[in-house]
Amino acid sequence: MNEIDPASRFSMEAVRKFEIPDEDQSSSGLNNVARKVASQYRRDTMSPVMVSGILRLVEFALLFLSGIVVYFGCIGFFSYLPWQYALIIFGMSALTVTLLELSECYQVPALMRPATNFGRILLAWAASFALTALGAFVLKMSEDYSRLMFGIWFVAGFVVVFGLRLVMAHLIRNWARNGSMERRAIIVGGGKAAESLIRSVERQPYNDIRICGIFDDRDDTRSPPIVAGYPKLGTISELIEFARIAHIDMMIVSLPITAERRVLQLLKKLWVLPVDIRLSAHSNALQFRPRAYSHIGSVPMLDIFDKPINDWDSVAKRAFDIVFSLLGILVFSPIMLATAIAIKLDSKGPVLFKQKRHGFNNEIVEVFKFRSMYTDKADPSARNAVTRNDPRVTRVGRFIRKTSIDELPQFFNALVGSLSLVGPRPHAVAAQSHNRLYCEVVEGYFARHRVKPGVTGWAQINGWRGEVDNDDKIRMRTEYDLQYIENWSLLFDLKILFLTPIRLLNTENAY
Repeated sequence: MNEIDPASRFSMEAVRKFEIPDEDQSSSGLNNVARKVASQYRRDTMSPVMVSGILRLVEFALLFLSGIVVYFGCIGFFSYLPWQYALIIFGMSALTVTLLELSECYQVPALMRPATNFGRILLAWAASFALTALGAFVLKMSEDYSRLMFGIWFVAGFVVVFGLRLVMAHLIRNWARNGSMERRAIIVGGGKAAESLIRSVERQPYNDIRICGIFDDRDDTRSPPIVAGYPKLGTISELIEFARIAHIDMMIVSLPITAERRVLQLLKKLWVLPVDIRLSAHSNALQFRPRAYSHIGSVPMLDIFDKPINDWDSVAKRAFDIVFSLLGILVFSPIMLATAIAIKLDSKGPVLFKQKRHGFNNEIVEVFKFRSMYTDKADPSARNAVTRNDPRVTRVGRFIRKTSIDELPQFFNALVGSLSLVGPRPHAVAAQSHNRLYCEVVEGYFARHRVKPGVTGWAQINGWRGEVDNDDKIRMRTEYDLQYIENWSLLFDLKILFLTPIRLLNTENAY
C-alpha cells in the first residue's frame, strides 16, 4: 500500500478554518463526577524528558568531577599537564554521555532497569576510553599520560554512574507510583476502538502513561459508560474544562483516520488546549511514513499537535525571563521610582493597581500596573475599556498609559513567573468588545493561552495595542498571538523584546 503523508490531511490552518455544524457547538459545565476525578490530578508532574535531561547533566558532572579527583590523587594538584588532563577528562565525560544517549540509555524504560542495561552502560564507558586511547596513539602522545590514573578513573567513574542509575531507578519507580512523574492522558472516543487502544497501551512495559478517563459525545448505546475499566466522564465540550483542571499532558483520539470530518470536528474544539494531541494509529490499515509516527512503547501514534514551548524550551524561556526581567528592573528602576512619586502626588490611593487576568491554560493571575485611574473610578474587571479623554484617568495616568510606563511593574510578574516577558498580552477576565466577551467574538480565542502571557508581544509591536473599539481589533490581536505561538523561538523573543521600545513610540491607540 502506498504511504500517505499525514501533513496533507491535517494542519493547524485546516483545523482552524474547519466549519463545525451549529448542533456541535453546544457546551456545558463539567459534571460532578468528572470534576471530582479531575481534582485528584491538580498537582503538576515532572516531565520524563526533563528528568532524563537533568540526569545527562548530572552524569556528565559526576564523571568530570570523579576524573578531576582521581587526577589530584594520582598526579597532584595541577602539577603536571593540568589543562591537558582537564580537557581530556571533560571530553571523555561528554563523549560518554553522547554514547549513552545513542545507546538509548536515557529512555525511561532503560532508567527503570539499570541491571538489564549494565552491559550497554559499561560498553559506552569503555568505548569512550578506547576512542580516546586511539586518538592519543595516532597523535603520538599516549606516553605523556598516566595509565594508572585512567585505570582508576575507569573503575571509579563506572561505579559512580551505575550507582547513580540504581538510585534513579528507585526514585523513578516511586515517582511513577505516587504520580509525580507520569504523562496524563485522556482517550477521546469510546467503544471497541478505545478498548483495543487502552489494552495495547497497558501491555507496554514500564509505561509512564496514566489514562485519566474517556470522553465521547455519543450516548451509552453507541459508546459504553465503562471501557476497559475506565469511565466515560463526559462529552468533548466537558473535556476541555477537565483537561485544564487535571493538567492533562496528552489527548489520544481513538478514531480511524478515514473519519476525517469527525476528527476535524474534535480537533477544532481541542486545539485550544496546551497539550499533545495524538491520533491512535494502532488499528489503522493505512500506512504512513515511519517518521510520521511517535510511539507509546510499541503503540504507534500520529502527532497532530504538540504542546508549545515544552520541556527544555520552557527552561530556556524561563531563564530568558529571569535574566531580562532583572535587567529591566535595574535599568528602569529610576523611572519606576519617579512614577510612583508622581502618582502619589497627583491623586489619593495606592501606587500599584492589581488586576485579574487570564494566564497560562486559562488560569487566573494577578497582574501589577501603576495606578492610572482615580481610585473610586477604577475598573478592576476592565468591563469598560479606557477611551480617548476618559474622565476616569488621572493626569499622570494619561502620560504613563500613553508611554506604557504603567506596565513596568510587570517586570516583577515576569520575574516571579506569573507572566513571561514575551507572549500574548493577558486580557482582563471580563474584557469586552461591544458588550461581548473576547472569547465570544473570536472563535478559538483561548488558544492564545496555550503559552504563558507576556509583558509585550508580537501583536503589540505590530500596532495592535490600546483601545479595542471594534471586533476586528481583537481578532487581529488573536491572529498575531497565534502566529507567535506557532513560530516561537528564543531569537523571536529577543527580536520582539528589542523592537518593543521602538514600536511604543507610536502612541496613536494608547489612551
